Amino acid sequence: MNYAGIYHRPESEFAFLYTKDLMRIRLQTARDEIEKVELISGDFYLFAEEKWYQKPQTMEKAYMTDTHDYWEIEVTAPHHRLAYAFLITDFSGTKIFYTDQGIFDFDEQRITRDNLYFRMPYFHEIDRFKVPSWVAKTVWYQIFPERFCNGDPSNDPENTMAWGSEKPTRESFYGGDLQGVINQLDYLEDLGINGLYLCPIFTAPSNHKYDTVDYYEIDPHFGDKQLFRELVEKAHERGIRIMLDAVFNHLGASSHQWQDVILHGKESAYADWFHVESFPPQYTAVPNSENAKNLTYDAFNFNPNMPKLNTANPEVQKYLLEIATYWIREFDIDGWRLDVANEVDHHFWKEFHQAVLKQKPDLYILGEIWHTSQNWLQGDEFHAVMNYAFTDAIKAFFVEQSISLSQMIFGMNRQQLLYRDQTNEVTFNLLDSHDTPRMLTLCQGNKDLMKAILTFMFIQKGTPCIYYGTEVGMEGEADPDCRRCMLWGEEQDQELHAFMKQLIALRKQFSEVFSYGSTTWHYDDDKKIVSLTRKYKEKTLIALFNEGKMVETVANGRRLFGQNYHERSGYQLAKHGFLIEEC
Repeated sequence: MNYAGIYHRPESEFAFLYTKDLMRIRLQTARDEIEKVELISGDFYLFAEEKWYQKPQTMEKAYMTDTHDYWEIEVTAPHHRLAYAFLITDFSGTKIFYTDQGIFDFDEQRITRDNLYFRMPYFHEIDRFKVPSWVAKTVWYQIFPERFCNGDPSNDPENTMAWGSEKPTRESFYGGDLQGVINQLDYLEDLGINGLYLCPIFTAPSNHKYDTVDYYEIDPHFGDKQLFRELVEKAHERGIRIMLDAVFNHLGASSHQWQDVILHGKESAYADWFHVESFPPQYTAVPNSENAKNLTYDAFNFNPNMPKLNTANPEVQKYLLEIATYWIREFDIDGWRLDVANEVDHHFWKEFHQAVLKQKPDLYILGEIWHTSQNWLQGDEFHAVMNYAFTDAIKAFFVEQSISLSQMIFGMNRQQLLYRDQTNEVTFNLLDSHDTPRMLTLCQGNKDLMKAILTFMFIQKGTPCIYYGTEVGMEGEADPDCRRCMLWGEEQDQELHAFMKQLIALRKQFSEVFSYGSTTWHYDDDKKIVSLTRKYKEKTLIALFNEGKMVETVANGRRLFGQNYHERSGYQLAKHGFLIEEC
C-alpha cells in the first residue's frame, strides 16, 4: 500500500462543517489502489461508554484525478463534537488505521486508543464557512458599461465614435452608459439572467475605468448616482441582483491622492498611501520592451497610471472600507467583485469581509484570482473566486484539444477538491470575459461547438456567467478586441439567442440539482464521449456529450435539451452533439 498517497487535514477542505449540524470529511488515497475506506467516528467523551469504534461507516469514492482517489462522507454528531479516524483496505485485503498521529497497522487494540483520533472539538456555527444562499441559483451577465448600450448621447465623451463603427482600441469611446443598461433591463429579464456584474462605473479617465479617480462618484460619462439608484431599484424589481467591480489594489494616476504625492513628494500627506521606493516617483520605458517600465514606485502590471495602494496603512484601510460599505448602505448593491484581489494583503481582506457583511449579511464577495486560491477561501475573506482554472480545463479539451477527456475531468475535480463545497457551489464559472478572447472566436466561428461548451459549463457546480453579447454571436480576440460594442437589432443571431434562453431556463428549472447535486462521470477517451449524472435528493439528470465521431447511445429518461442527435433505437449523437435527460 502506498502510504505516501494517503492524506487528510482536519478543519480544512478535507474536514468542514457544511451545515450547522453536518460535517463533510474527505480522504485522499493513491489512484486505483484502495478497495474500501471506512470512517470510525463518535463523541470522544463517550468513547468507552458507546464503543463507537466498533461501528465503522463506509465512505464513497466521490472524486478521482490522474494520481489520486478521494473518498467522502457526511456525518453528524448529537453533541456537536467529533473524533474520527480512517480504516483503509487495499485490494489485497491489507488494512491500516490512519489517525491524527500517523498510519498504523490495523489491530483491535489500537483502535481503542482514544488519543489517536482526529478531532473536531466542537461544531462552532460562528466558524462555519457561510455563503449567500441566493448566489448558487444565480445566472450572471457581465457588462462592460462603455460598450453595452448608449442610452444617453448627451453624456458622451469627446470624440465618441459611432456605435460599432470600428474595432475598439485601448483609447476608443463609444458612449455606453447606465441609461443604456436601464433601457435594456427588459431584454436581460427576458433572457432569464438574475445577476448583473458591472465592470467599474466610478470616475476614471479610461474607457475601462480600472484606473479609479473618485470611488464616491459615478463616472459622468456613465450617468450619476440618481441614475445608478434607478438601475438598482429597477433591477431588483425584476429579481436581478447587482454586483459592482471594486479596484482596491491601485488608484488612477489622476486621483488627488497620487497627484499630491507627485507635487509634494515625501512631504505629502499621502506619501505612505502608496509603495514609493524613492522620491520623486517617476518612470522610464525599458528598452526593447513594449510594456515594462522602470518605476520608482509599485504599480499594477508596470502601468505607471495605476500606482499600487498600501493597504497595510490604516488610513488607506479606513478610506477603502468606507467606500465598500457606502455603496451597500446607500444603494443596496448585492455583491463586490474585487479586481486584482490576489495582490492585496490578507489582513485587509479580513477587515473588508467583516465590514461589508456587517452592512449586508448576504452580500456576495468575489475575488479576481486566476490560480489556486485556498488562502483567500477559508471563510474570513471571499466567498468565491472567478473560476478561470476550472473552465480552462474545459476549454483545453473542447477548444484547444490539448488534453484528453479524462484529463479535463481530473483537472475539474482537482479544482473542486481545493475548496469546501460551500465555495464550489457559488464559485464564478465563466468561459470568456473582458480579459479574454470571446468564445465564438476561440471556437473559430463554430456555433455548435460553442453551444456544447456553454451547456457543459452551465450544468456544473458553481454560478455561471455570460459575457455580454455571447448570447447573440459576438466575436473578439484578446483585450481590447473582446470589448466590442454590443450587437442590437438585426445584427443579433436570434437562433443563438433562443438557444441561450433555453439553456438559462434549464439551469434555473433544475437549479438545486446543478448547484448542490453530486456528480458521477463515465467517459471514453478514445471515442471522446462523456456522460455525467447530476443527482440531488429525488432528482436525477444525465447529460451526454460527444466530441468524436457519430456514436450510438441509450436514453432512458425524459429529453430536456440537446443538439445534433437523432432518435433511433436509442439516440445517435453527432460531433458536438449533446443530450440532457431527466430520469
